[in-house]
Amino acid sequence: MLAISGHTAVVDVARSPRPQEDGSDVKDDMPRDQRPPMGRLESAHSSSPTVLRIILGTQLRRLREASGISREAAGETIRASHAKISRLELGRVGFKERDIVDLLTLYGVTDERERTDFLSLVRRANTPGWWHRHGEFLPTWFEMYLGLEQASVFIRTYQVQFVPGLLQTEDYARRVILVGHQSKSAEEVDRRVYLRISRQKMLAQPGSPKLWAVVDEAALIRPYGPPHVMRAQLEHLIEMCNLPNVSLQVLPFRIGGHAAAGGPFTILRFAESDLPDLVYLEQLTSAVYLDKRSEAETYLAVMTQVSVQAETPEQTQDVLRTLLAQS
Repeated sequence: MLAISGHTAVVDVARSPRPQEDGSDVKDDMPRDQRPPMGRLESAHSSSPTVLRIILGTQLRRLREASGISREAAGETIRASHAKISRLELGRVGFKERDIVDLLTLYGVTDERERTDFLSLVRRANTPGWWHRHGEFLPTWFEMYLGLEQASVFIRTYQVQFVPGLLQTEDYARRVILVGHQSKSAEEVDRRVYLRISRQKMLAQPGSPKLWAVVDEAALIRPYGPPHVMRAQLEHLIEMCNLPNVSLQVLPFRIGGHAAAGGPFTILRFAESDLPDLVYLEQLTSAVYLDKRSEAETYLAVMTQVSVQAETPEQTQDVLRTLLAQS
C-alpha cells in the first residue's frame, strides 16, 4: 500500500519482487550476467517525471537485489543511509546523477550505452511537472496524484458528492474549492481553480487517457452555487459525453444500495509494464494509494458492478437533459 500524509509516506508500487513484510529484501539469486535488462527503459521516454522516478527506482532495486547487495551497502557507496536508498527505489525523491553513476558501478553496470540511457531518463525524471509552480499550496500526496494522472492511459472513477474534477466547469470548481478552503485568499482560490481546469486539457490532447466515470445522482442534484452554475455544469457534462475518450454514467437513487457503498475512488492504469494499476482514495488531509493486485482487482470488480447498475452512457445523456430542463 502507498499511504501518504503530509511529508510522511510509506510507498511501494513495485510488485515484482516485493520487499518482505519485515523490510528485508527478497533475493532472487540472479547472476550478474542475467540481471534485468535496462534497455526496456527506453519505452518509458514519454512518461511523466513521477512515473519515471517510480520506474527507475524499481529498476535500481532489481539491479541491487540481483547483485546481492544490501540497502546498507548501497547507502554507504553514495554516502547516505539505507533509508535514502529505500526512498530512491520507491521513486519518492529526485535522483542525483553522481549517486546513480556510483550505484550503477556498484551493481556491475559497465556498458556505456546502458549507463547513458539510464542517466538520460534520470534527467527526465528530475524535470518538474507543470503543476510544480503551484507547489506551495499543493500537499505532497496530491502532487504525486497529478503526476500519475497525467501519465495514465485509463482513468476509472466513482464519485458520490462531486462531479469528477476532470469534468467540472470553472464556476462549479470554484464553488467546490471554496467549500473546503473558505479561509484561503482569493488569489490562492484562483490558483487552485486554474490548476483544476488545467488538468482537464489532457482529455483533448493526442494520446489522451480514456476516462470512465460513474457519478452518483446525488452529485448532480446537490447544488454548488446558484442555479446558473449547476445548469452550466449539466450542459458541460452533456458536451463532454460527446468526446470519444469519455464515458459517463449516472448511478440513480432508485437502485437503492450498490457495490460502491464504501465511498468514492479512482483507479489509474498505465502503459508501462512496471507499474500496476493504482487505486487512489482521497481523504480530508491525506490520500492512500493501493497497488496490490488483489486490492486493485477488488475495486475493478466494484467499478464493473456499479457500471452495470448505473444508467448506460446513452441513458445518462437523457438524465442530464431532464435535470437540465428541471433546473
